[in-house]
Amino acid sequence: MASTSFGARVLCRRAVVKITSRGTSAAADAQSRGGFLRGEPHRRHPGVTNLKTLRLPDELQTAARAIINRAPVTRLTDRSRSLANFLWSRKRAVEDWTLRRKAVSLERGLWEEATEKARDMDEQLLEERIRKKVFSELRKTTYDEELAVVYMAARLAGGYAAVRRAMNEIKKRDPSFAPKSLLDFGSGLGTVVWASHSCWGDTLREMVCVDSSGPMNVLAERLLKGDEERAAPHIKQVYFRQFLPVSPKVQFDLVAAAFTLSELQNAKDREEAVLTLWRKTGSYLVLVENGTKEGHEMLMEARDTVLKKREQTVHDSRPASVFAPCPHDLSCPKLAVEPTTPCNFQQMFHPLPLPGHKERQTEKFSYVILTRAEAAAGEAAAGEADGVDWARLIAPVQRRTRHVHCRACCSDGQLQHLVVTARKHSRDVYRCARSSDWGDQLPTAPRAPDVQSDSE
Repeated sequence: MASTSFGARVLCRRAVVKITSRGTSAAADAQSRGGFLRGEPHRRHPGVTNLKTLRLPDELQTAARAIINRAPVTRLTDRSRSLANFLWSRKRAVEDWTLRRKAVSLERGLWEEATEKARDMDEQLLEERIRKKVFSELRKTTYDEELAVVYMAARLAGGYAAVRRAMNEIKKRDPSFAPKSLLDFGSGLGTVVWASHSCWGDTLREMVCVDSSGPMNVLAERLLKGDEERAAPHIKQVYFRQFLPVSPKVQFDLVAAAFTLSELQNAKDREEAVLTLWRKTGSYLVLVENGTKEGHEMLMEARDTVLKKREQTVHDSRPASVFAPCPHDLSCPKLAVEPTTPCNFQQMFHPLPLPGHKERQTEKFSYVILTRAEAAAGEAAAGEADGVDWARLIAPVQRRTRHVHCRACCSDGQLQHLVVTARKHSRDVYRCARSSDWGDQLPTAPRAPDVQSDSE
């Protein structure tokens, strides 16, 4: 009887020890898996950088509506729609020799088409029409006062939404960053200033807007003043220039160029502009373009220029690294896949209330944010401490019963199709995946199980 009692006590102790150790192990495992949340709920995990449907700041929208109401622009809605379509579909500015070859080819095709349709037409008149058609196809867009208003109606809200979303990446992931100075190259309507002010408010003490178009600078200043010439600007310390500051030693905490690279004449001009902007970057360089194949390729050219180009005179020796959206500094894997598709993202926004405009629209854009190594090193160290890598979601998330399909660009420079489940990837990662969407970052284990290569 005594021996039976002793045996029962031993078994009981063993069971208690086993259960306790198992519970301790499970708790430690859960803690290690959920440490990357940093105290946030799954729906607001550190990788969520998407924003809800954006509206223009009230002061900006009021000023834009006042300008439109006063401007004698006929067929504004139709013209703004046509201009938006043109800006979206246009290609990179090409080299002179390519331009001449394209002009000759275009003229030949128009001649053949016109002679078939109008055999009796006056030859001199036909030649004049073809010449105008060729020039209209190849011309660079220049903005006068009227076209600047049309551009505002077409692109103010969408441009603001794209830049605001890109800036939110910095604000969310580097909360200690409080820029005091801003340089906006190709500032246009000043959307970068408004988006930056929405993120960091009055910490910005100096904002320099550079745009070669005088009418565009005037319109941007009117927007800041609410279309009241004698009124104080809503955002102070904004300075407009037509040329970049000359000194290579002058740096700004935040440098941006939104929808500007596509305006430059050729690849050499784009490279020189990007290198100049990088020299002037103290912390972050933000580049935004249309979410098209052309826009994405221009940004990847700029990215490679900053990462790989070595200048003869170096004013800031801190090396460059990619902050977003790429989780690595390697070559873009999307460019290695045929057919090539752009790496783009989207942001919902409310457009200006014009006839024919929908209540909500979607801005599709591409962007790249480059930084000096200090900021990137700090975030990498935090990621290592959390025990996870962060992948970028490059397509809409497909939520299914008990699993989630995520297509992501991973820290090893590969495109992956992740099928995330609670059993294989932990409950925390699974819940984060269900709460994430296209453009967010997703926590992944450094040695991710059941990962399929995305080679389509």
